[in-house]
Amino acid sequence: MEYTYQYSWIIPFIPVIIPMLIGVGLLLFPKATKNLRRMWAFPSVLLLSIVMIFSANLSIQQINNSYIYQYVWSWTINNDFSLEFSYLIDPLTSIMLILITTVGIMVLIYSDNYMSHDQGYLRFFAYMSFFNTSMLGLVTSSNLIQIYIFWELVGVCSYLLIGFWFTRPIAANACQKAFVTNRVGDFGLLLGILGLYWITGSFEFRDLFEIFNSLIYNNEVHFLFVTLCAFLLFSGAIAKSAQFPLHVWLPDAMEGPTPISALIHAATMVAAGIFLVARLLPLFMVIPYIMNIIALIGIITLLLGATLALAQKDIKRSLAYSTMSQLGYMMLALGIGSYRAALFHLITHAYSKALLFLGSGSIIHSMEAIVGYSPDKSQNMVLMGGLIKHVPITKTAFLLGILSLCGIPPLACFWSKDEILNDSWLYSPIFAIIAFSTAGLTAFYMFRIYLLTFEGSLNVNFQNYSGKTNNSFYSISLWGKDKEGKKIIKKDFRLLSLLTMNNNERISFLGKKTYPIDINIRKMTRPFITIAHFGIKNTFSYPHESDSTMLFPMLVLGIFTLFVGAIGIPLNQQGMDFDILSKLLTPAIIYQNSNNSVYWYEFVTNASFSLSIAYIGIFIASFLYKPVYSSLQNLNFRNSFLKSVPNRILWEKIINVIYDWSYNRGYIDVFYAISFNNGIRGLAQLTHFFDKRVIEGITNGVGITSFFVGEGIKYIGGGRISSYLLLYLFYVFIFLFIFIF
Repeated sequence: MEYTYQYSWIIPFIPVIIPMLIGVGLLLFPKATKNLRRMWAFPSVLLLSIVMIFSANLSIQQINNSYIYQYVWSWTINNDFSLEFSYLIDPLTSIMLILITTVGIMVLIYSDNYMSHDQGYLRFFAYMSFFNTSMLGLVTSSNLIQIYIFWELVGVCSYLLIGFWFTRPIAANACQKAFVTNRVGDFGLLLGILGLYWITGSFEFRDLFEIFNSLIYNNEVHFLFVTLCAFLLFSGAIAKSAQFPLHVWLPDAMEGPTPISALIHAATMVAAGIFLVARLLPLFMVIPYIMNIIALIGIITLLLGATLALAQKDIKRSLAYSTMSQLGYMMLALGIGSYRAALFHLITHAYSKALLFLGSGSIIHSMEAIVGYSPDKSQNMVLMGGLIKHVPITKTAFLLGILSLCGIPPLACFWSKDEILNDSWLYSPIFAIIAFSTAGLTAFYMFRIYLLTFEGSLNVNFQNYSGKTNNSFYSISLWGKDKEGKKIIKKDFRLLSLLTMNNNERISFLGKKTYPIDINIRKMTRPFITIAHFGIKNTFSYPHESDSTMLFPMLVLGIFTLFVGAIGIPLNQQGMDFDILSKLLTPAIIYQNSNNSVYWYEFVTNASFSLSIAYIGIFIASFLYKPVYSSLQNLNFRNSFLKSVPNRILWEKIINVIYDWSYNRGYIDVFYAISFNNGIRGLAQLTHFFDKRVIEGITNGVGITSFFVGEGIKYIGGGRISSYLLLYLFYVFIFLFIFIF
């Protein structure tokens, strides 16, 4: 056991071997390295698998021995100042290591096929391995300086991966937006670290917490300054975990490859902010104002993310706002002191959201075969539909992730989200009402994604695969265009008006016309994947199910989504009977019910309430977005029901406002563009004017004045007595004029 802990320092550095070898190979043997590029996926998965086995062993020892291990090396020693490099193995680290490695392995396996035709295949795997290294180093760090180093490395990797297709202006702008937004939070984090060191004289968590708590209890430090330092630390988590108001980078981060989206949203970048708050929670808990701020930011974020996801067209952007909302739940749980519930939801959400993003990548591949490579179309849900017959495995896995996010038992997120909802009642009824309402919104927009993507029919004839057949299909249009591509002037939302359907049309919700899309059904030759990535070539027709190397990670994550919630099922009167999670419990939230039946009664009661809200959201989504093909009677019933709604025009206006708010991202990006972008540009122009006209004007004015004075003196001092007399008389007249008047 001692040796296992002693050599745990190699965990972050095992994956970094891959980018080093790729760099050396491209430098010394560029042609061979590029020709054998598909071979690099295997060592990438192998090395991260070694880390996973190592992490699993550490977790088992944590369960059996409740052992916390820290190893320290001296880094810099100068008089009274010392900087140390160390790693910390405790239950929190063990859980994060398992999460990062398992999701990372699945994403790497998936990426091998997803990125197989991309010219940047080698660069992609180098970035991915370095990304995993940075995150592993972050969660094993035992001091703030070390965390900050890996924190910045995570930011650099996210910048490189979001802008992986940097030749596309949208992707280049997205990575810059993510980088700049996170620098705002990271600057606050750096100031908070320096402020805490000035107060406590230490960066190590163990010493920091003891000294800090002692200073607070003895009133030996200014409380306002301490609160400011703690908030600056929290600002780093606000940016990294996409909390309001620094959340604007997350939806645009979807411009990167889909496997990157899965990794960022599940196990790396956004998880880093939650991890930091969880690690520093002993420090935050002694400052009630900070805990209230954390809870407030969390409740705003979870509600904002849910409302912004309601009307998005891009499938990945909808999932991004879903991630933002779920991160709000985790931050709310941390703010109310529900430490284990937050970490439990971090685990369950990570597997569910990784499954959803990998499933969306499979869907996007199928759509690209129909509409060509065009993110605006291949990721647009309103152009999808009917994929349930062509991608059944993807559909099943995707549905599991959706049901989990909706909180449907016995899937993973039901257990963790339900616990957060129950704990929120103890903190604030207002926060609890918002959290429960958001659970209903989550069920609505998640099933909206499912229904728009898989239900209905494309009405495309797939029997001819010669690549010469042009077909068309109708889809729900949110673009506001008619068949000729002309813009439609939208006077009102008209959600409550439905069009009569015939064989070639789909029902148009949202008051938009349907329009045909010309497509070419084509063949693509793709290699049959083997271990060495060589072998026979098979021809597939589109749309079709993804290859096994893409389906296998989805199936594994589907199993996790089904069963990982079992670690939080209440098995006895003490609550969650799983050792690692129990060690993460704080005494304030351990269930102390002496009667097991009473606890189960409360649990079932609360679960029934949350499930009722989720099913209401699912029903509304099905009512509005599920195509009605079964009978005309159902369509007539829905039309008559919608027409009989009281104050229908008022409801249409309200829905108009909600739709515009959601579709335009809450106008927050517009506000930032006007206030910050235009404000900074205006300030720059004002500074330029001041520098050009005032600063340079004074300098140039002095020079010009000196020139004219010199010229004047030259003519005055010419040696002529008449000129001297004239100047003398001039000054006399001026003096007399002033003296008399």
